[in-house]
Order: sequence, then structure tokens, then C-alpha cells
Amino acid sequence: MRIAQVAPLYESVPPKTYGGTERVVSYLVEELVRQGHEVTLYASGDSTTSARLEPIVPRALRLEPSCIDPLAHHVRMMEKVMQRAAEFDVVHFHCDYLHFPLVRLLDVPHVTTLHGRLDIPDLAPLYREFSDMPVVSIGHHQRAPLPFANWVATVHHGIPDHLYRVHPKPGKYLAFLGRISPEKRVDRAIEIAARAGMELRIAAKVDRVDREYFESRIRPLLQERFVRFVGEIGESEKERFLGEAYALLFPIDWPEPFGLVTIEAIACGTPVIAWRRGSVPEILRDGETGYIVDSLEQAVAAVERVSRIDRNRCRRVFEERFSARRMARDYLAVYQAVRAASPVRQSVA
Repeated sequence: MRIAQVAPLYESVPPKTYGGTERVVSYLVEELVRQGHEVTLYASGDSTTSARLEPIVPRALRLEPSCIDPLAHHVRMMEKVMQRAAEFDVVHFHCDYLHFPLVRLLDVPHVTTLHGRLDIPDLAPLYREFSDMPVVSIGHHQRAPLPFANWVATVHHGIPDHLYRVHPKPGKYLAFLGRISPEKRVDRAIEIAARAGMELRIAAKVDRVDREYFESRIRPLLQERFVRFVGEIGESEKERFLGEAYALLFPIDWPEPFGLVTIEAIACGTPVIAWRRGSVPEILRDGETGYIVDSLEQAVAAVERVSRIDRNRCRRVFEERFSARRMARDYLAVYQAVRAASPVRQSVA
């Protein structure tokens, strides 16, 4: 099958350090290529891929200080996709809704994976207007604010089996991996570690929009003797950081659409202690791959019970449910479904 994958330009594919959407796009693209499909990736020029790369900008926009208006580059990318659309059997977008007005003119089946939060009032009238757009959710809970959208599937993220290896023996520190932002609640993670009497290691990036929050609310907490701030880490550093941890803390305070770090942790055999928000109950199995909690008190109690979790079982659950092979298989079924439902030209896969 000839497949176009259209990625955001904020990070490379895969990202050099932190990045969720672009990382998932990379895993999907590489698995599709491995299975013999002809894939074209629209992304930043510093992306690394075995697919045919169509570079839109020289490097990821987050790393480009001269970039003032990232929207301009994304609009140009959509035009580039439209110019070559007839060459593909399906076009898979990962850029929210930016392309919706254009793809009504697209002479090829298409689908959009929505990677972000959808509980924003401004989105409801937009998705009502574009209720014909076939969209994929990354978790069932993500759909709740927009039940009227044209949902064609839910496809949970997956990562390559070989990327992380299991660490059967638990480490001695708690881990936090992600972004420093109000909704990620690293302050909760620090409080849990304090009450549990354990070291906390924080590997996280700070976006410009969250800089003031970091400086005023979080930096003072990093002075605690049991806290070690590692900063932003890349793919090559994740296995050791997660695998050598006693548990991953995921104390979110927002409707997380998926939470890629949770399956990265269980791929390493590391249990996850997570708040019952968003997709968490879909992704984790309480008492098997970690604990789902509703309060600080429950989180601290969960830390005490983590040693009961079988780390090899965590790895097996990952292999059963969250491999890149399974993700690619699910998306190929989506591609076939949107092609079958499309009134436009059908070509030979």
C-alpha cells in the first residue's frame, strides 16, 4: 500500500529528546516500511526514517530560534501534500484539524489521528462542522467531549519490542518522565516521594509556555535533598532511567489522551503509579502493571505495595497489548476501512 504520513513539524521524527506524537509516528512509519509498504513521510528535514522523507523545514521548529510563525510552515506542508495526493492509496494526518478544509477536495482516502486533548469548548463547533472527517482516537476516553465526531477506530499507541529490555530487579528510586507543566503535576510526584521516604528522579523538559510555572512553583521544590532533576533526556537514555526505577509516577491532573511513558515503563518491567484520569484505566491494569489511585494517600500506599508487582509480567502485558506490530496492524485495518468507505478512486494495494 502507498501511504503518506503527515507529521507535525515541531519535533523531528523521531524527536531528538522529548516528544510523543512524532515518536509514535516514527514507530508506525518504520513498522509499515518493515512490512513492505511504500511510505512517504512529511516531516522536518532532520527526521530519520527508512521511508521516503519529504522535508518541509530544515529542522524541527522547536529547535529553530528563527521560527516566529510555525503555522506558516504547516500550511505550506498541507499544500505539498495536496499536490501529490493522487500518488497515495491513503493519507494519514497527525496534525489535528489544520487540513480539514482542504481534504474535502482530496482525491484519495484519508484519516486523521487526534493525539491531543479534546475537552476544549472551541473544538465542539469545529468538529460539528467537519463531522464527515474520519478520525481515530488514541484512547476511548479521549472521545468523550466529541461523541458526535466521525470516529472510525481507537488505536492505542505501540512501540517496537526491541526498543526496551526488561529490568527484572527493581531499583531504589521513583521516576518522573515527561513535561514540567501544571497538568502533569510533578509537584505531586515530589510530595509522594517525600511521604514515601524515597529518592525521586525527574527527567523532564520545560517548554517556553511553562517557564514561569517552573521557575515560581517547581524550581524551589527541586532543592529538596531527595529530589534529583535530570532534565530532558533522549530515547537512548530512557531504558536505563525507567528500567532502573522502583516505579514510575504518573500523577496527572488532566484527561490524558494516552500517556506514552506508561507503556515505555512497563516495557522495561517498571510498574506505574497513576492517577485515575483520562486513558489511565484503559492502559494500566490495576495490581498487574501498577496501581491506579485517586489521592496522595493512595499513591503513597501504592509505593509500599509496588514490590508485589511482577516486573516480568509487566513486560509480557506490554508485548501482548502495546507493540508497534499491533499498532501497525490496527492502522492497516483503518486504512482498508476508509478506502472501502471512500467514493473516490480505488487503486491496487
